[in-house]
Amino acid sequence: MMNPRPGAPAPLSDAEAREALARSGFNELEVLPQRGVGRILRSTLSEPMFVMLLAAAALYLMLGDLAEGALLVGGAILSVGLVVMQETRNERAISALRSLAAPTARVLRAEGERRVPAREIAPGDFILIGEGERVPADAIVLRGDVLAVDESILTGESAPVLKAPCIGAPDMAMDPDPGDASPVVFSGTMATRGQATLLALRTGRATRLGRIGRSLSAIEQGQTPLQRAMRRVVGWLGAAALAFCVLVAVAYWYFRGDWIEAGLAGLTLAISLTPEEFPMVLVVFLALGSWRLARHNVLARRSAVIETLGAVSVLCVDKTGTLTQNSMEVAALATGGSVWRPDDGPLGDHTGLLDAALRACAVEPSDPMDRALHRLANASGLSSDTSQSVRTYPLRPDLLAFIHAWRAGDAAMAAAKGAPEAIFRLCRTPEADRAAILAQLAGFAEDGLRVLAVASCEKFDLAREPEAQDFRFDGLAAFRDPLRPDVGAAIAEARGAGVAVAMITGDHPATALAVAREAGIDYAEGALTGPELASMATEELHGRLQRARVFARVRPEQKLALVEGFRAFGHVVAMTGDGVNDAPALQAADAGIAMGKRGSDVAREAADIVLLDDHFASIVGGIRLGRRIFTNLRKALIYISAIHVPVAGLALLPIVMGLPPILYPAHVMMLELVIDPVCALVFEGEPGARDAMQRPPRPRGEPLFGLRHIAMGLLDGLVLLASVYALYLTALRQGLPAEQARATAYVALVCGNLTLAFATAAEPGSSFFDARRRIFWAIAGTAALLLIAVLALPFLASLFRFQLPPPLWLAASLGIALIAGAWSGVARLLRGG
Repeated sequence: MMNPRPGAPAPLSDAEAREALARSGFNELEVLPQRGVGRILRSTLSEPMFVMLLAAAALYLMLGDLAEGALLVGGAILSVGLVVMQETRNERAISALRSLAAPTARVLRAEGERRVPAREIAPGDFILIGEGERVPADAIVLRGDVLAVDESILTGESAPVLKAPCIGAPDMAMDPDPGDASPVVFSGTMATRGQATLLALRTGRATRLGRIGRSLSAIEQGQTPLQRAMRRVVGWLGAAALAFCVLVAVAYWYFRGDWIEAGLAGLTLAISLTPEEFPMVLVVFLALGSWRLARHNVLARRSAVIETLGAVSVLCVDKTGTLTQNSMEVAALATGGSVWRPDDGPLGDHTGLLDAALRACAVEPSDPMDRALHRLANASGLSSDTSQSVRTYPLRPDLLAFIHAWRAGDAAMAAAKGAPEAIFRLCRTPEADRAAILAQLAGFAEDGLRVLAVASCEKFDLAREPEAQDFRFDGLAAFRDPLRPDVGAAIAEARGAGVAVAMITGDHPATALAVAREAGIDYAEGALTGPELASMATEELHGRLQRARVFARVRPEQKLALVEGFRAFGHVVAMTGDGVNDAPALQAADAGIAMGKRGSDVAREAADIVLLDDHFASIVGGIRLGRRIFTNLRKALIYISAIHVPVAGLALLPIVMGLPPILYPAHVMMLELVIDPVCALVFEGEPGARDAMQRPPRPRGEPLFGLRHIAMGLLDGLVLLASVYALYLTALRQGLPAEQARATAYVALVCGNLTLAFATAAEPGSSFFDARRRIFWAIAGTAALLLIAVLALPFLASLFRFQLPPPLWLAASLGIALIAGAWSGVARLLRGG
């Protein structure tokens, strides 16, 4: 392998890089702390639910009731263990997401070019940097273009700093200040223009950024607005519950004169009224939802975007690399009126055109079309001596062509390729010749091909500007970027789900329409071009956006206008982007989606979502999964609202009516052992509805958990409360002892709870014993065994103040539980969902 620069050290091998890494340490500024078991345990023990359980246990122990006190302590320990286990699982999921979100960099090793995690870069590594990428280490520019680098993270100055390649052998001890005119670039800065090969000087804490102790990016760990709002609600409800329970305890003591029973009654009611599951469910759904999305190659950098994904109604996507494979292949070479295609065999008269196109590529090509030309040249036996490269002229806004000068004996020659208009200008092509070339160009565009024009200059003067020299027009090179195999089916699924797909590309309109036809995107309105967008008034633009779905020759900054236009109609917009200039549009979209493979660091940092494989089908899969997560989270919140109604009601009503209590703290504790894993694990793992992607997106303003859903939960809870309480009253009136009546009501409450959970979670048409419901059946089986134990074992029965009811009453309990818990699910099934 050739060194990137004479006098520079050779590229490290993978083994040498590992040794250097062992000496210098990982290239990271800080290790982000994780919540260990101890921290999770402290957080869990501070929850009001566990404080009240321990208070009830202490009260029993003070009274000398060791058995019941020990039961509550054991139950509290078990509850804490379940929560800690779930939180630990969440932390593992977050840790896995953090590793996926870690930045990567392109390096040149002795074995070849590869992309590695930025933390694995070692001093001496060759780093390939391009526009829109963050510099991963302090490094020196060896060769390439003059880089424009944004050093504002270090200097506060927004103006880019130019970095020219170093002259002579690189000085590994160089340590200039940021902002100085030097060939050194600094970790954390951003390349805004150009591409180059860098030699890593310092990594990790030894970098300039590491020395001032600043941290870059990490997956957002702060609470979402939804979580903060939910915690406020829980706080207010908890405070209200505590005040209400004090009143109940005082009233119980006043009317019955038993302060011990009054204290237990107040604690039982407080435990039953505290809706501590709300924040826990949100944490579980957001953590595991992000993990599930990542398994589908969709990395949610901000967990709140999960709520947005299911509501997306317009999906704006780039063509290249998202709809297509981003692996260009040469589809045709045209020169002198003749066209060569791969099926034609040897190049023949087109060899000179390919040689010129090859010389107009970068020495170490990263552009897909450059790579395609190199592959074709290798297959045809052509090559170029990279040591003869003299100078490159990057694209400029006023000349969209890349020019590469080469040493040719004692003189120099140059080759150029770029937009046909730019090459026409460079060659000063007569209008008469342009007409034939443009006709050929239009034919290629209709076939969906991307075309570059090629020119060469045999006697190139390095002292003069390229535009002042004599370039010869050599021909056209046409490239095909094949459509990804899964795009057609994914677009059909998206359109079936009411999601409009808009393709936005910088390509020629004819190319865009050809790809739209092949992919199944609506192209009835034709292609709306960037110049047309620029000339439109806001009202006219909004009118066209109602129908147009193909946009061509669009500049990156115009994507922002498109996003704002779609959002003005009330659409929820997801936007894909990969470049530096895409960041404003990504931030303006409801769900900004950056490309993980080819996207710039700026785009990834501005986006809510990073698409790890750049596949369009992964976006549609993310929408599908987002709908499932949103629906299941809503169901879980409805269930939590419902189940607290009968628990609180059964704790309060007997006190008000002067009847023997139904629930004591031990009963509520056992219920919590069922409720917590059900609402967190069962609902989160529930399979999505079969017709989830045949339904239109939900409206933008529809809340996750609004008044209608609260009412649904309250109604379900009131039905279960009325049914269980009526069963309890009937049992007492029929002469059953209080212990048997209590056991009868408790069996109905537990079984009704499980039935309600299944009826709320299950979608119509899903299999009763779906494999993804293993957790539910495991919890139900465990609850059944616990019920049998507390009814059949005298020691446990006395602790729970139960006596085994007659078989007929147990059958009545199960029947009441089935009817009261399942009625809403049956009603939903009858009305078709």
